[in-house]
Amino acid sequence: QVLRQFVRHDSDTVNSLVLERSMNRVQLLGRVGQDPIMRQVEGKNPVTIFSLATNEMWRTGDSEVGQGALLLFCTLGDVSQKTTWHRISVFRPGLRDVTYQYVRKGSRIFVEGKIDYGEYTDKNNVRRQATTIIADNVIFLSDGSVREKV
Repeated sequence: QVLRQFVRHDSDTVNSLVLERSMNRVQLLGRVGQDPIMRQVEGKNPVTIFSLATNEMWRTGDSEVGQGALLLFCTLGDVSQKTTWHRISVFRPGLRDVTYQYVRKGSRIFVEGKIDYGEYTDKNNVRRQATTIIADNVIFLSDGSVREKV
């Protein structure tokens, strides 16, 4: 049955099978929005869950470049920003435990994994959709503490 998901019958030759490749890969670089929590549903493996914010920045408006005295100046318009929040789940045993222990709110991290789309029923019996990043690699870039310049 697993093979059926990756095999397509070629219409020209009935006996020939063509393997198709596909990819579900995500890379995110951002800051953690909350301290991780670890959950375990009865009969299932525990999972570490946290949120990660990524930012997009762009300039709007006209750009001007001018030169005055000895100074070169450049006005590129207003800066706009959009923050996107991602729900990260870590199931891999070693990574799950290290992530739970060391990641903190404000930490800058790099996450690799795959997108998972699921459905659940909330406490009001309403069906909801959820998008989750299933992490298989987490790289710690900072501990989230604010350091003062001396």
